[in-house]
Amino acid sequence: MLLSALIFGLLGSFHCVGMCGPIAFLLPVDHKKPVKKVGQIFLYHFGRIFTYSIIGLLFGLLGKSFYLFGMQQQLSIAIGVLMIIVVLLPYKTFQKYNFSKPLFKIISKVKSELGVALKRKSPDTFLTIGFLNGFLPCGLVYMAVFGAIASGNALQGSLYMVLFGIGTMPLMTTAIYLGNFLNVQVRQRIRKAIPVFVVLIGCLFIVRGMGLGIPYVSPKPTVEMINANYNCHAVSENMNTELITNQ
Repeated sequence: MLLSALIFGLLGSFHCVGMCGPIAFLLPVDHKKPVKKVGQIFLYHFGRIFTYSIIGLLFGLLGKSFYLFGMQQQLSIAIGVLMIIVVLLPYKTFQKYNFSKPLFKIISKVKSELGVALKRKSPDTFLTIGFLNGFLPCGLVYMAVFGAIASGNALQGSLYMVLFGIGTMPLMTTAIYLGNFLNVQVRQRIRKAIPVFVVLIGCLFIVRGMGLGIPYVSPKPTVEMINANYNCHAVSENMNTELITNQ
């Protein structure tokens, strides 16, 4: 499942360039000093990924609460179905029920702070820009958050989001160096491919929740495995008792 986060980030970064590209293009990097420029870009990415890790930690804790109530499988299936529904849902309908709308005031504040940070060139500027950038609403980040919830663990949820962020780094870095290097046709084709991948990830979550006994993909429920081990141990003890009694 963690591998899916990295692949999701790699493919999703084509979308990120379109959404967050303007921020990347406007980064006040020092073009005359290559080594310094690399450090500045690293700080920008570190800020973004740090934000993603916090988001993953929080939603991983939410997923853990479902896990403690024995709902890990149901949660994985529900998230898989939800990811597929979001992709198949008409864009206008999704916009109508977009749950980020109540956060518009906060988002507006984040954008305002980003505007101020982009005008500065102090060492902490790039870290601040990346940190704030991570909080901007993005459909792909929402999909990654679903994965963090399904992880059922705060640490795993944080790691899932970190890997997602790392996956977006290569293309976002290329965008900073080369600017708007992809033509419109290429970007349109890539954007059409992203929903297909999201559906595949959703199917993977559903299969995982079904507990089919496939190693690493759809392992059997932990509770059933514990019960099976307990029953085998109990049978073994009974057999040993009978042998001792017969002797």
